[in-house]
Amino acid sequence: MLAVPRLWRLRRPVRTGAGPEAVGALTAGRRIAAELRGGLDGPGAVVAARELRRLLDVASVGLGGLEGEVVWGGRPSDPRAAVAVVEGVLRTDSRHRRADLVAVPVHARDELTGVLVVQGRLSTTQVREAAAWVGESLERARLEASAGIAEAAELRALRAEISPHFVYNSLTVIASFVRTDPERARELMLDFAAYTRHSLARSGDYTTVAGEFAAIEAYLALARAVLGERLRVQVRIAPEILPVALPYLALQPLVENAVRHGVELGPGGLVQVTGEAQGGECVISVEDDGPGMDPSYAAAVLAGRGNPGSLGLVNVDRRLRRVFGPGYGLVVETADGAGTKVVLRVPRFQPGVAAS
Repeated sequence: MLAVPRLWRLRRPVRTGAGPEAVGALTAGRRIAAELRGGLDGPGAVVAARELRRLLDVASVGLGGLEGEVVWGGRPSDPRAAVAVVEGVLRTDSRHRRADLVAVPVHARDELTGVLVVQGRLSTTQVREAAAWVGESLERARLEASAGIAEAAELRALRAEISPHFVYNSLTVIASFVRTDPERARELMLDFAAYTRHSLARSGDYTTVAGEFAAIEAYLALARAVLGERLRVQVRIAPEILPVALPYLALQPLVENAVRHGVELGPGGLVQVTGEAQGGECVISVEDDGPGMDPSYAAAVLAGRGNPGSLGLVNVDRRLRRVFGPGYGLVVETADGAGTKVVLRVPRFQPGVAAS
């Protein structure tokens, strides 16, 4: 009788995911990056140095900017040597070592930004890797700051597009009613105040569709007073989208463009504004029956290649995409002699976006 060989199954080790040490390192790295947002000379640099010391498991870590002031996590055993290696790095943009003190340059966007000093059992390569990570954190912080500056600049550009001609005409019309119809003058002055207050909203704030339309109504009241019977407006907005949060000046410039290019400067007279919910999205369109434009030029406008007077659409589009993602923003439907329709599409709910 033949013996049946015994079959053994080789068991592979079960992967249970990242261990506590790896998760702790990721958490510490995120905290360090957050503290470095203010730069190597910022208020969070001390905490970043302490966290980096714990992460690297060394005796001390120093972080310094271009001025040579170093903040420490742990004290170096030889402060004079520490000063010497820091000065050497800032003078030569290269590594300096004394005993177990290693100082390496920190670069952001290929520019010397500061210095990282480590005292402990780490190789020069390991210290350089740590310095590269610090530099990348500083680059991300700069990019975030640049994005904020760009957003503020775009909002300033939108504010600058408030037509001085329209403001002058509005005030002239208001003045003409002061004696003949004081109540009408008062109402228009309140509309003018609401219009300018909304147009000068702070950067980074959000409003609702309802809030944006309150300012639009004030603008249209002034526009009707200026343009008279030339301007006809139809507005149909579904109530369910009124609470949707938007950046300030997301809709008002679209309506102003329609009035200005479709009616004031063109042969048209009808502006239609419609808004509705489509599933989880809010879709608002602003349409005029003016002269329209070549579709290729409309594409150039949204790409930022239009004339200097067409910044409104591209700035609104960029701000919407920055807040809600690349799948949202503006779409322009137009043709020569066929009017212009601008469609705004945003999510009805977006985490972190709420009207103030």
